Amino acid sequence: MSMDRPEAVERVEEIVATVEEETMPVPVREVWVYGDAALGLDPVERLDVYVTKDILFKDAPERAEEFQRSHGVDGVGKTVRAAWADEYPEYIRANANGHAAPEKCLAAHLLKDDEPVHLEVCNASFEDNVTQRLKGAKMRNDYEQILDPRGACLWLDGERSPDAFQKLRDNEFVFPTLTQSLSMLGMDETEAGDAADAVKQYRAQQEGATVRGDVV
Repeated sequence: MSMDRPEAVERVEEIVATVEEETMPVPVREVWVYGDAALGLDPVERLDVYVTKDILFKDAPERAEEFQRSHGVDGVGKTVRAAWADEYPEYIRANANGHAAPEKCLAAHLLKDDEPVHLEVCNASFEDNVTQRLKGAKMRNDYEQILDPRGACLWLDGERSPDAFQKLRDNEFVFPTLTQSLSMLGMDETEAGDAADAVKQYRAQQEGATVRGDVV
């Protein structure tokens, strides 16, 4: 399954509108699009969206036990907003340990199960996480989880970027190849080529809506 380019751009706009207009499980600070859609490919095999979230420190921890009894999930009111859970109980998701998982909750709220969309969720900005993920991949010699650095910020601290959306619609972003991009970030040419191949192979194996949570 893939998307026509206009459909992919429209889908990104819908995701940003949802973040703008609806209560989210955690505060969202940035929304980026990266990979195929930012590159102007048509069709878009997978739509890659990056969300920078803030970590909740004070919400409604006194309600955690209530949600544990009603939904069997720990941490509502601590790691995800209780007000969000009140409004959207159908989107509450937990990790394997039974604790509310912000990235899974965001994916449930923002994505449809069968669409070819990948959501990256992290507390760090896109650019910072690109660097951190690349550093970790080089240390482990495991390149699958490298974050494609070719992205565009569409929404930041409550404000849309009209220029970015227009450039996305008009296919005006210009990026180097993934290998060249990784080389610009400090990889030698051979390593960058191997890493780019690993990223492409990993993405090709993904189906439907997927999400990855990261903490830096």
